[in-house]
Amino acid sequence: MLQLGLRLHDAEKLPMEELLPVVKKKGYTCTHLALSKAMKEYPCDPSALTPGYAHYLKHLFEKNEMDIAVLGNYLNLAHPDPEVIRQSQEKYYAHIRFASLLGCGMVGTETGAPNAEYKFCPECRSEEALMTFVRNLKPVVRCAEQFGVILAIEPVARHIVWNAKRARIVLDEIGSHNLQVLFDPVNMLDLDNVDRREEVFAEAMELLGPDIAMVHFKDFIRVNEGYGLKAVGAGTGEMDFSPIMKFIKKEKPFIYGTLENTTPENAEYCGAKMRELYEAV
Repeated sequence: MLQLGLRLHDAEKLPMEELLPVVKKKGYTCTHLALSKAMKEYPCDPSALTPGYAHYLKHLFEKNEMDIAVLGNYLNLAHPDPEVIRQSQEKYYAHIRFASLLGCGMVGTETGAPNAEYKFCPECRSEEALMTFVRNLKPVVRCAEQFGVILAIEPVARHIVWNAKRARIVLDEIGSHNLQVLFDPVNMLDLDNVDRREEVFAEAMELLGPDIAMVHFKDFIRVNEGYGLKAVGAGTGEMDFSPIMKFIKKEKPFIYGTLENTTPENAEYCGAKMRELYEAV
Protein backbone atom coordinates (compact mmCIF):
# COMPACT_ATOMS: atom_id res chain seq x y z
CA MET A 1 0.00 0.00 0.00
CA LEU A 2 1.20 3.48 -0.89
CA GLN A 3 1.12 5.92 2.04
CA LEU A 4 0.01 9.28 0.62
CA GLY A 5 0.88 12.60 2.20
CA LEU A 6 0.82 16.33 1.57
CA ARG A 7 3.51 19.00 1.65
CA LEU A 8 2.21 21.11 4.51
CA HIS A 9 3.19 24.51 3.13
CA ASP A 10 0.87 23.81 0.17
CA ALA A 11 -2.07 23.42 2.53
CA GLU A 12 -4.31 25.97 4.23
CA LYS A 13 -2.53 28.76 6.12
CA LEU A 14 -3.50 27.66 9.62
CA PRO A 15 -1.66 26.99 12.89
CA MET A 16 -0.37 23.42 12.92
CA GLU A 17 -2.85 22.46 15.65
CA GLU A 18 -5.72 23.40 13.30
CA LEU A 19 -4.10 22.33 10.05
CA LEU A 20 -3.43 18.65 10.73
CA PRO A 21 -7.13 17.70 11.17
CA VAL A 22 -7.89 19.45 7.86
CA VAL A 23 -5.16 17.53 6.01
CA LYS A 24 -6.23 14.28 7.65
CA LYS A 25 -9.84 14.84 6.56
CA LYS A 26 -8.67 15.11 2.94
CA GLY A 27 -7.42 11.54 3.13
CA TYR A 28 -3.73 12.01 3.85
CA THR A 29 -1.84 10.01 6.46
CA CYS A 30 1.61 11.63 6.32
CA THR A 31 3.27 14.95 5.58
CA HIS A 32 6.34 16.63 4.18
CA LEU A 33 7.29 19.15 6.84
CA ALA A 34 9.57 22.10 6.01
CA LEU A 35 9.69 23.99 9.30
CA SER A 36 10.73 27.33 7.81
CA LYS A 37 7.76 27.26 5.39
CA ALA A 38 5.02 25.47 7.32
CA MET A 39 5.61 26.93 10.80
CA LYS A 40 6.59 30.52 10.12
CA GLU A 41 5.28 31.68 13.49
CA TYR A 42 8.20 29.92 15.23
CA PRO A 43 11.96 30.19 14.70
CA CYS A 44 13.66 27.20 13.11
CA ASP A 45 17.34 28.08 13.49
CA PRO A 46 19.47 25.32 15.02
CA SER A 47 19.20 26.67 18.57
CA ALA A 48 15.37 26.57 18.39
CA LEU A 49 15.20 22.86 17.52
CA THR A 50 15.17 21.57 21.08
CA PRO A 51 13.93 18.18 22.34
CA GLY A 52 10.90 19.94 23.82
CA TYR A 53 9.91 21.38 20.46
CA ALA A 54 10.42 18.01 18.79
CA HIS A 55 8.29 16.18 21.32
CA TYR A 56 5.54 18.80 21.15
CA LEU A 57 5.28 18.23 17.40
CA LYS A 58 5.63 14.47 17.76
CA HIS A 59 2.67 14.32 20.15
CA LEU A 60 0.64 16.66 17.94
CA PHE A 61 1.13 14.45 14.88
CA GLU A 62 0.43 11.29 16.90
CA LYS A 63 -2.80 12.83 18.20
CA ASN A 64 -3.88 13.35 14.58
CA GLU A 65 -2.69 9.87 13.55
CA MET A 66 -0.25 11.29 11.00
CA ASP A 67 3.41 10.63 10.27
CA ILE A 68 6.09 13.12 9.35
CA ALA A 69 7.41 11.35 6.27
CA VAL A 70 10.30 13.73 5.72
CA LEU A 71 11.72 16.85 7.31
CA GLY A 72 12.68 19.18 4.46
CA ASN A 73 15.83 21.31 4.65
CA TYR A 74 16.64 22.46 1.14
CA LEU A 75 19.87 24.45 1.31
CA ASN A 76 22.69 24.96 -1.18
CA LEU A 77 25.63 22.74 -0.27
CA ALA A 78 27.63 24.05 -3.24
CA HIS A 79 27.49 27.73 -2.27
CA PRO A 80 30.81 29.46 -3.08
CA ASP A 81 31.14 31.03 0.40
CA PRO A 82 32.68 28.62 2.94
CA GLU A 83 30.94 30.39 5.83
CA VAL A 84 27.54 29.89 4.20
CA ILE A 85 28.40 26.21 3.74
CA ARG A 86 29.34 25.92 7.41
CA GLN A 87 26.07 27.52 8.50
CA SER A 88 24.08 25.31 6.14
CA GLN A 89 25.79 22.19 7.46
CA GLU A 90 24.92 23.27 11.01
CA LYS A 91 21.28 23.54 9.97
CA TYR A 92 21.42 20.05 8.48
CA TYR A 93 22.94 18.67 11.68
CA ALA A 94 20.17 20.32 13.71
CA HIS A 95 17.43 18.99 11.41
CA ILE A 96 18.89 15.48 11.57
CA ARG A 97 18.97 15.56 15.36
CA PHE A 98 15.44 17.03 15.39
CA ALA A 99 14.18 14.32 13.02
CA SER A 100 15.53 11.60 15.29
CA LEU A 101 13.62 13.10 18.23
CA LEU A 102 10.45 13.55 16.15
CA GLY A 103 10.37 9.91 15.16
CA CYS A 104 10.86 11.04 11.56
CA GLY A 105 13.23 8.77 9.69
CA MET A 106 14.31 11.10 6.90
CA VAL A 107 15.69 14.56 6.12
CA GLY A 108 15.33 15.62 2.50
CA THR A 109 17.55 17.89 0.42
CA GLU A 110 18.16 18.96 -3.14
CA THR A 111 21.67 19.28 -4.51
CA GLY A 112 22.40 22.95 -5.10
CA ALA A 113 24.20 25.04 -7.67
CA PRO A 114 27.73 26.50 -7.62
CA ASN A 115 26.54 30.08 -7.16
CA ALA A 116 25.09 32.22 -4.39
CA GLU A 117 21.77 32.65 -6.21
CA TYR A 118 21.04 28.89 -6.28
CA LYS A 119 20.24 29.19 -9.99
CA PHE A 120 20.98 26.96 -12.94
CA CYS A 121 24.20 27.68 -14.79
CA PRO A 122 26.31 25.54 -17.16
CA GLU A 123 28.76 24.87 -14.31
CA CYS A 124 26.01 22.89 -12.51
CA ARG A 125 26.85 19.99 -14.79
CA SER A 126 30.59 20.14 -14.26
CA GLU A 127 32.64 17.52 -12.47
CA GLU A 128 34.00 20.23 -10.17
CA ALA A 129 30.51 21.19 -8.96
CA LEU A 130 29.64 17.56 -8.35
CA MET A 131 32.76 16.96 -6.27
CA THR A 132 32.16 20.17 -4.30
CA PHE A 133 28.68 18.95 -3.45
CA VAL A 134 29.95 15.50 -2.46
CA ARG A 135 32.66 17.01 -0.24
CA ASN A 136 30.19 19.25 1.58
CA LEU A 137 27.58 16.50 1.85
CA LYS A 138 29.88 13.94 3.47
CA PRO A 139 29.88 15.36 7.02
CA VAL A 140 26.10 15.74 6.86
CA VAL A 141 25.76 12.06 5.97
CA ARG A 142 28.11 11.11 8.82
CA CYS A 143 25.83 13.04 11.18
CA ALA A 144 22.81 11.16 9.78
CA GLU A 145 24.61 7.89 10.53
CA GLN A 146 25.20 8.94 14.14
CA PHE A 147 21.51 9.75 14.69
CA GLY A 148 20.10 6.82 12.73
CA VAL A 149 18.35 9.06 10.19
CA ILE A 150 18.27 8.77 6.40
CA LEU A 151 19.48 11.75 4.40
CA ALA A 152 17.66 11.67 1.06
CA ILE A 153 18.95 13.61 -1.95
CA GLU A 154 16.54 14.69 -4.65
CA PRO A 155 17.84 14.82 -8.24
CA VAL A 156 16.63 17.94 -10.09
CA ALA A 157 17.28 18.68 -13.76
CA ARG A 158 18.52 22.20 -13.05
CA HIS A 159 20.71 21.37 -10.04
CA ILE A 160 24.09 19.67 -9.69
CA VAL A 161 22.65 16.16 -9.41
CA TRP A 162 20.58 16.51 -12.56
CA ASN A 163 20.05 12.90 -13.59
CA ALA A 164 20.11 9.35 -12.28
CA LYS A 165 23.73 8.73 -13.29
CA ARG A 166 24.92 11.71 -11.24
CA ALA A 167 22.86 10.55 -8.26
CA ARG A 168 24.41 7.08 -8.55
CA ILE A 169 27.89 8.63 -8.48
CA VAL A 170 27.06 10.52 -5.27
CA LEU A 171 25.65 7.41 -3.59
CA ASP A 172 28.67 5.31 -4.57
CA GLU A 173 31.23 8.02 -3.74
CA ILE A 174 29.90 8.51 -0.21
CA GLY A 175 29.06 4.86 0.33
CA SER A 176 26.66 5.13 3.27
CA HIS A 177 23.53 3.14 4.05
CA ASN A 178 22.11 6.37 5.50
CA LEU A 179 22.25 8.20 2.16
CA GLN A 180 19.30 7.45 -0.09
CA VAL A 181 17.15 9.05 -2.78
CA LEU A 182 13.93 11.03 -2.76
CA PHE A 183 12.50 10.32 -6.22
CA ASP A 184 10.60 13.24 -7.74
CA PRO A 185 10.02 12.30 -11.40
CA VAL A 186 8.91 15.75 -12.58
CA ASN A 187 11.97 17.39 -11.03
CA MET A 188 14.12 15.33 -13.39
CA LEU A 189 12.52 16.89 -16.46
CA ASP A 190 13.37 19.93 -18.57
CA LEU A 191 12.69 20.89 -22.18
CA ASP A 192 15.62 18.77 -23.36
CA ASN A 193 14.23 15.48 -22.05
CA VAL A 194 10.50 15.98 -21.42
CA ASP A 195 9.51 14.16 -24.61
CA ARG A 196 11.54 11.11 -23.62
CA ARG A 197 10.44 11.18 -20.01
CA GLU A 198 9.56 7.47 -19.91
CA GLU A 199 13.22 6.75 -20.65
CA VAL A 200 14.35 9.22 -17.95
CA PHE A 201 12.09 7.59 -15.34
CA ALA A 202 13.06 4.05 -16.36
CA GLU A 203 16.75 4.89 -16.00
CA ALA A 204 16.12 6.42 -12.57
CA MET A 205 14.21 3.39 -11.32
CA GLU A 206 16.86 1.03 -12.70
CA LEU A 207 19.94 2.88 -11.38
CA LEU A 208 18.49 4.17 -8.12
CA GLY A 209 15.66 1.75 -7.34
CA PRO A 210 17.23 0.01 -4.32
CA ASP A 211 18.02 3.41 -2.77
CA ILE A 212 14.69 5.15 -3.36
CA ALA A 213 13.32 5.87 0.11
CA MET A 214 10.39 8.14 -0.78
CA VAL A 215 8.52 9.55 -3.76
CA HIS A 216 7.20 13.04 -4.55
CA PHE A 217 4.13 13.34 -6.76
CA LYS A 218 3.42 16.38 -8.87
CA ASP A 219 2.60 17.08 -12.49
CA PHE A 220 3.68 19.55 -15.15
CA ILE A 221 2.35 21.67 -17.97
CA ARG A 222 4.28 23.42 -20.73
CA VAL A 223 4.47 27.20 -20.55
CA ASN A 224 6.13 30.01 -22.48
CA GLU A 225 8.09 31.32 -19.53
CA GLY A 226 10.89 30.30 -17.20
CA TYR A 227 12.44 27.07 -18.43
CA GLY A 228 9.28 25.94 -20.22
CA LEU A 229 7.77 23.59 -17.66
CA LYS A 230 5.54 24.54 -14.75
CA ALA A 231 4.89 22.23 -11.80
CA VAL A 232 1.22 21.66 -10.94
CA GLY A 233 -0.79 19.31 -8.76
CA ALA A 234 -0.53 15.59 -9.54
CA GLY A 235 -3.16 14.48 -12.02
CA THR A 236 -3.70 17.95 -13.50
CA GLY A 237 -0.98 17.93 -16.21
CA GLU A 238 0.76 15.74 -18.78
CA MET A 239 2.24 13.05 -16.54
CA ASP A 240 1.52 9.35 -16.94
CA PHE A 241 2.21 7.90 -13.49
CA SER A 242 1.57 4.26 -14.46
CA PRO A 243 5.24 3.12 -14.70
CA ILE A 244 6.03 4.77 -11.36
CA MET A 245 2.99 3.26 -9.67
CA LYS A 246 3.92 -0.18 -11.02
CA PHE A 247 7.43 0.22 -9.62
CA ILE A 248 6.07 1.28 -6.23
CA LYS A 249 3.54 -1.54 -6.09
CA LYS A 250 6.14 -4.17 -6.99
CA GLU A 251 9.22 -2.87 -5.17
CA LYS A 252 8.25 -0.42 -2.41
CA PRO A 253 5.49 -1.62 -0.05
CA PHE A 254 4.15 1.13 2.25
CA ILE A 255 6.49 3.78 0.85
CA TYR A 256 5.68 7.39 1.64
CA GLY A 257 4.54 9.42 -1.37
CA THR A 258 3.87 13.09 -0.70
CA LEU A 259 2.15 15.46 -3.10
CA GLU A 260 3.65 18.79 -4.10
CA ASN A 261 2.36 21.90 -5.86
CA THR A 262 -1.21 21.27 -4.85
CA THR A 263 -3.51 24.02 -3.64
CA PRO A 264 -6.00 23.84 -0.77
CA GLU A 265 -8.70 23.65 -3.44
CA ASN A 266 -7.33 20.69 -5.42
CA ALA A 267 -5.43 18.72 -2.75
CA GLU A 268 -8.29 16.31 -2.13
CA TYR A 269 -8.76 15.67 -5.87
CA CYS A 270 -5.03 15.12 -6.45
CA GLY A 271 -4.77 12.62 -3.61
CA ALA A 272 -7.84 10.70 -4.81
CA LYS A 273 -6.38 10.62 -8.33
CA MET A 274 -3.09 9.16 -7.13
CA ARG A 275 -4.87 6.50 -5.07
CA GLU A 276 -6.98 5.62 -8.09
CA LEU A 277 -3.91 5.29 -10.33
CA TYR A 278 -2.11 3.16 -7.74
CA GLU A 279 -5.05 0.80 -7.44
CA ALA A 280 -5.41 0.55 -11.23
CA VAL A 281 -1.92 -0.78 -12.02
